[in-house]
Amino acid sequence: MHVTTAAVLAAALYTTQAPPPEFKPSTNPVSDHLRELVSRSAKNIVGAAESMPADKYGYHPTPAQMTFGHLIVHIVQTNAFLCSGISNTPPPSPAEELKKLAETDPKEALLAALKRSFDYCSEGLSKVADTQLGDEVSILGRRTGQSRAVAMITIANDWADHYSTAASYLRLNDILPPTAQPKK
Repeated sequence: MHVTTAAVLAAALYTTQAPPPEFKPSTNPVSDHLRELVSRSAKNIVGAAESMPADKYGYHPTPAQMTFGHLIVHIVQTNAFLCSGISNTPPPSPAEELKKLAETDPKEALLAALKRSFDYCSEGLSKVADTQLGDEVSILGRRTGQSRAVAMITIANDWADHYSTAASYLRLNDILPPTAQPKK
């Protein structure tokens, strides 16, 4: 009986203690987390693009799957359009220019466009606040009928999906993806 009482008291004391000093509540927890995700995703996806040899940008595991180069183009365009909508800023390049980016462009050009797209997302997302989560997002001047929150969840899922695809393509070419590399 005394052990049970002591356990209940210990649990009560534990739950009533102040959070650790390093915990600082945010007024924008959703937006702040997306800002963390863009940084991590940029590091991993750009790292994957850098790791893939230029002559493998045309690689795709099956005829039905996109090439690695196409994946990079898709990420650049998705970043531009979704981050534009989320941040309510114009895309970094005109839509026509973004659509001209081709999977057959040289690795250096695709890699530079990828880096710019993540820089653009980082800059745009730096101004987003959770008070805007319910606002409707417009992409390329068109109303989407979707909230900023939905667009934020979509891009976070896209980054995870895109990195997973890039990591699979790397592994299929006997290259360790950035997150699987040994710590230095």
